[in-house]
Formats: sequence, C-alpha cells, structure tokens
Amino acid sequence: MKNKKILRITFTGLMAALVFAASYMRIIIPLSIGSNTAAIHFGNIFCVLSGFLLGPLYGGFAAGIGSALYDLTNPLYFSSMPFTLVFKFLIAFVCGKVAYSKNRNAASFNMNIAAAALGMLTYLILYLGRNFFNNMFFLRLQLIPSLVMMGQQALASGVNALLAVTVSAPVFFMIKKALDKNNISL
Repeated sequence: MKNKKILRITFTGLMAALVFAASYMRIIIPLSIGSNTAAIHFGNIFCVLSGFLLGPLYGGFAAGIGSALYDLTNPLYFSSMPFTLVFKFLIAFVCGKVAYSKNRNAASFNMNIAAAALGMLTYLILYLGRNFFNNMFFLRLQLIPSLVMMGQQALASGVNALLAVTVSAPVFFMIKKALDKNNISL
C-alpha cells in the first residue's frame, strides 16, 4: 500500500511536469480586439491524460499544478494563475470522475471520450465565462467587441478541446497497456 501511494505521488509529479512542458508547445494567436491572445497548445491533452491515469483527485492536482506553473513562468499568463490552477484541476477532476464512475476504472473507450469531452466542456464554460466577465467589467469593452473577442477565444479553445478529446483516449490506452504489461497499477 505504501509503495502504491509513493508511485501515485511520483506519477502525479510526472504528469504535472508533462502538463507544464506540453503547455510550452503552443501557437499564439493574437486577437483583433483587446490586448489578449489565444493559443493552440498541447497542455490540455496531458490534463485529460492525468484524469485518466490518476483519477479525479491526483489527476486534478497534476493538471492544475502543471498548468499553474506554466502561468507563473509566462508574463502573459501570470495574473491568470489562480484561475488556471482551478480550471485545469477541474478538467482532470471531471474527466477522472466520469471515467472511473460505476467501477469502470477508465476501461471504456467510449466513456473515456465522453469523460474527456465533459472535462473540456467544463473548462470551456469557465474559461470563456471568466474572459467575458473580464472584458465587460475590467476592460470595459462594449457587448459586441466582448462577444467577438470571446468568439475568437472560443475558436482556439475549441481546437484545444477537440485535440484533447481525440488524442487523450487512444494515448491513454497505449500507456495503460504498457503499465499493465509491467504490472504497474496506479
């Protein structure tokens, strides 16, 4: 039991590092309104994988901490770090909660696709809602420019979500097969 806990904590750190590193693999998209940017990146794939591999709690910690550390190292996103910590935690938490519900143990490909989609949908709602609120109340943009900006962010975030959903489930099963072959149970 002690070794399993150590292994789980080790994998949580590993996944946080992978989330952090994958968040650097990005294409920045300048937005036509305001000073914000959007980005296509691979960090969300590893947030979802964290939920599949480690379940809701440890997976959430890995996703949240790895993403928050990225924000702390990038001046563009530094002020977003508290939100990122919570929002990315929730990607993996929702994903892990659904994938492991009813003793499924993330063994159903179709349920994992649904779990990834729900995790990413949770993130999209929170992220876009926060940005819309910031645009309206802090940047004092009018409704139409705020909606245009949110639409641009939604496009980039939608691509990220689609990448995370389509890539994470097949990759998880490849990783799971390797872990099972080596008698590693998280």
